[in-house]
Amino acid sequence: AIRFGFGAGVDRILQDPDLPDVPIARMRDEGLTQGMVEFVLARTLHYHRLMPAYEEQQRQRVWRPLIAPLARDRTVGVLGLGQLGAACATNLAANGFKVRGWSRTPKDLPGVEAFDGPLETFLAPCEVVVCLLPLTPATRGILNAGTLSHLSGASLISVGRGAHLVEADLIPALDAGHLAHATLDVFAIEPLPAAHPFWSDPRITVTPHASALTPPQTAGPTIVANIRRHLAGQDLQDLVDRAAGY
Repeated sequence: AIRFGFGAGVDRILQDPDLPDVPIARMRDEGLTQGMVEFVLARTLHYHRLMPAYEEQQRQRVWRPLIAPLARDRTVGVLGLGQLGAACATNLAANGFKVRGWSRTPKDLPGVEAFDGPLETFLAPCEVVVCLLPLTPATRGILNAGTLSHLSGASLISVGRGAHLVEADLIPALDAGHLAHATLDVFAIEPLPAAHPFWSDPRITVTPHASALTPPQTAGPTIVANIRRHLAGQDLQDLVDRAAGY
């Protein structure tokens, strides 16, 4: 028997108390990856080209052109350089951004400066931070008051897992100026409760865990190919390391 995940993350599968001792294959799907690359690029460009400021000017009926820096002068940090993180980081670099990537083990990606040291040192120069870490005991709550305090007016794009962010620390970080804006696609409780303060804060963009959905037309053949490998006695692709948590 095999257990297949239908998304990039497998934390919910691993938390199942009735999970049998069978191989688990994560979803490595080109359609899902492309969707995440597009979402991260779109939100990064939104912040890079000062769209929140223009939106506020529109509300105030102010006509004032603003000068954005060149992409090469904008530092974007990507937390997590797995399948999705690596794809997003290299795409951002290909679009001219100065990209830093942080992961448990160092990675060699074109145009990406790789880090595996202290998170605070990594975050300090970042103007946009993209979180695409796997959810493990080491990464749970990693975006908190302490780590966010090392940012200055940055924008956060949280598209990994809701438990990466200590939600109670986000609005204080915005109020203190460590963050200027945040895009949140994942939350501790989903759907996000109607009374949650994130819905009404103009500095926060909420999307319903839709940054990268798994398209059936590309995911189906991926799963079928792995089943055929299993039936032929071949090694499965994209197996999950239970000890590592991904």
